[in-house]
Amino acid sequence: MLEVLGLRSAEEAVYSALLARPTASAQELARQTGLDQAESTRVLLDLAARGLVALATETETGTGSGAPDAPGGEAGRGPDRYRLTPPSVALAPLLVEQRNALHRAEAAYSILTEQYRSTAAHAAGSVVEVVVGVEQVAHRFHQLQRGAQQELLVFLKGVPTAVPREDADLSESSALDRGVDFRVVAAKDYLDDLDVAGDLRSAISAGLQLRVVDSLPLKMVVSDRDRAMVPLDVSDSDGEPSAIVVHRSGLLTALVHLFEREWMHARPLYATAKGVRVEAEADPQPTEGELEVLALLLAGISDRRAASQLGLSIRTVERRTRRLMDLAGADSRLQLGWHAARAGWL
Repeated sequence: MLEVLGLRSAEEAVYSALLARPTASAQELARQTGLDQAESTRVLLDLAARGLVALATETETGTGSGAPDAPGGEAGRGPDRYRLTPPSVALAPLLVEQRNALHRAEAAYSILTEQYRSTAAHAAGSVVEVVVGVEQVAHRFHQLQRGAQQELLVFLKGVPTAVPREDADLSESSALDRGVDFRVVAAKDYLDDLDVAGDLRSAISAGLQLRVVDSLPLKMVVSDRDRAMVPLDVSDSDGEPSAIVVHRSGLLTALVHLFEREWMHARPLYATAKGVRVEAEADPQPTEGELEVLALLLAGISDRRAASQLGLSIRTVERRTRRLMDLAGADSRLQLGWHAARAGWL
């Protein structure tokens, strides 16, 4: 827990052991943490030098107290005893230091990204790059999914080649845990060729939005509308998997538009008690997820608070609200509430 603040495992063990008692000696802490006494003494002296612990006073110990450089104590008195410096005083500077380091890293990341985009040497090659080989394609795929902060748009079709389904699931789960708005359009052949109903049900329950179409022109993943990856066809069966990574450009905009068009005409796939099901072609009813959003909105809860309560992103709540209004033919949320009551949605 304290490693991010610069404490090693032995230091954290001693520090945590001191939390449960007013004062303790190196020997007592060695017994409690499993360290040898020499290591416990060295750790205490190091923590004292950093201001995280202090030598206990006579009042605190009820005995005489020695100097930090005499951990064994002088003749006629017991060993030195230590107490914690209040964490709010001792750990706050470490926390500020780590936070400032992260801010500096974020600033450096932004500067380097902009420099890369604006460098003349990369002007021609920065729009599209070719990635060749199973390891390289899988690496870039995980980079796009794990680097997404706001949105992932994915086309799925056929059988995975460079990235096994179980590896893709890990990146997918990580993105959903971060609250990324994750939308997937899958071709029927992807669902037919793979026994993925259980995985899909879990993913949908975790927030993945999945729709199905008869066919798709290509596989694709778009990360934060900033980068996309599209596999290249292999001309012969012995060829290595390869892909192109598309950076921000008119080409990337076209890929996003292609996704939105397919998404608009695709049929939603929903989680059920036994697996998943596809929405019927002409099903004007709102989904269970949309009804959850509707119930909160009609209770006067804001979009942000509704997103927090449902574990969704704000963009997901807004998109579900827009679809509800489209189904209701409503121009305002007041009209939406009237239609919901009239149609018996709630």
